[in-house]
Amino acid sequence: MASGIFSRRNINQLRTLGGLSGVATPFVEYLVVAGGGGGGAGYERAGGGGGGGLLLGILSIASGTSITATVGGGGAGGVPNNPGATGTSSVFGNITSTGGGGGAVWDNGLNGGSGGGGAGLASTGYVGGNGITGQGNKGGKGFTAQSGGGGGGAGTVGLDAVSGAGGNGGAGIASSINGTVTTYSGGGGGGVPNLYTATSGGVGGGGAGCGASAAVAGTTNTGGGGGGAANSGGGTTGAAGGSGIVIIRYPNTFKDAISVSNGTKTTANSHTIYTFTTSGSITF
Repeated sequence: MASGIFSRRNINQLRTLGGLSGVATPFVEYLVVAGGGGGGAGYERAGGGGGGGLLLGILSIASGTSITATVGGGGAGGVPNNPGATGTSSVFGNITSTGGGGGAVWDNGLNGGSGGGGAGLASTGYVGGNGITGQGNKGGKGFTAQSGGGGGGAGTVGLDAVSGAGGNGGAGIASSINGTVTTYSGGGGGGVPNLYTATSGGVGGGGAGCGASAAVAGTTNTGGGGGGAANSGGGTTGAAGGSGIVIIRYPNTFKDAISVSNGTKTTANSHTIYTFTTSGSITF
């Protein structure tokens, strides 16, 4: 078991400390989402970008500790006949979520928190990139002649392209840590020629792949992967992945943080919540 991360039984025990008004903050719940991968850009086929790696859990806190929150950016979309770039990792203390893999053009999808979609062209179609266990899933396979696979999402794999259709992006994972159920880290859809129906990005900020219209970028601060672009379709440039996010919360009976840089404070469901959409820090 990783340092600072508790089992579910210990989580429930720790939460009882919330009834002790004014005690120091012994733990925080966290959601750390990395930037999504960019979609590739190739003639008739391009993989969608993988969703950024996603980690949920509980981190123990020592009094007086200052913790840096690093929010990863989305990977750039590929320019013609180039893959998308892998997203940047997000970090909170010793917790690191890995950026989503870029979508492919002439090769397999790139590895990442979730893998980018593969491209077509090869005799069997190039495969999707691998995800990291516990953070995301594999990207979909490209079809042999045309169409890209969908980028993997934090919740499900990206779909394979088939004859006449590209692969949709994999779904992300929902969390209510900010007080509202929100889904993060969906994969981007694969790029297809304009005679095919455009692919869909995975729920959780994944961008749609190119069909007759341009590929769509992953949604900002969700870690969604960018859609792939087919030069014979509606665009020549793959779409960028969405930036990541770091959110922490703890019972509002705990003492509040001493200082916070670039974090937005809210309250919900008897919890204090800090959201970082850009890099910052917090001191307890």
